[in-house]
Amino acid sequence: MGKLAGRIALVTGASRGIGRAIARRLAADGAEVAVHYGSGEAAAEETVVAIEAAGGRAFAVRAELGVDGDVDTLMAGLERGLAGRGLDILVNNAAAPPAGPIVTDTPERFDHLFAVNVKAPYFLVRRALPLLRDGGRIITLTSVATRVANPGQTSFAMGKGALETMTLTLASALGTRGITVNAVAPGATRTDVNAAVFEAPGLAEFITGQTALNRLGRADDVADAVAFLASDDARWITGQVLDASGGIHLGLRG
Repeated sequence: MGKLAGRIALVTGASRGIGRAIARRLAADGAEVAVHYGSGEAAAEETVVAIEAAGGRAFAVRAELGVDGDVDTLMAGLERGLAGRGLDILVNNAAAPPAGPIVTDTPERFDHLFAVNVKAPYFLVRRALPLLRDGGRIITLTSVATRVANPGQTSFAMGKGALETMTLTLASALGTRGITVNAVAPGATRTDVNAAVFEAPGLAEFITGQTALNRLGRADDVADAVAFLASDDARWITGQVLDASGGIHLGLRG
């Protein structure tokens, strides 16, 4: 029996990349996983099939985030899959990518980024609370961009900072129910979604040189951190941001 046997998790943005790795890891630990996706139905089905092929249980939930009624659509699909059961783990992973430096950003791109990255997870938590069992887990993916100045990701970092504040305040608000609320902050993580980015000449080598553990991150590095926070091993940890970056930009390496 896995550490999460008998529990049900929702992972947003679980069709590819870090979200897929999280969904597969939670399923490997025994959880039934609701695999949320926005538009990649085939990719989401691949995640579900991979989980089931490994002996796990999963179902897909479609909802485009950042549009009117997004959380309503997501919750309707989730409740169909739950069929009257409760939810134990909510992982807010889905996110719009950085919108660029302030000089090229636009109000439209800014609004979309905050709609997907801040408003959607906030109101998803609000709507999911009646379903979330006492002793449950809320885990939100943020970013090392909140502690390292990157002018190309200003609005993105602002949104992730908002999620870290949400994490802190919800941990205080929900603690009497035994619900822990934490965040995981990845750094430079190569996935099937962004692999081409790291093919830019010298980029991977530069990032590796700035990382204490001397390599790029992998999706399973982040998924393992999320699985820890979802487990009973993390029962006494709440209101925290767990840096899962391999120690990027900590300072000069010895």
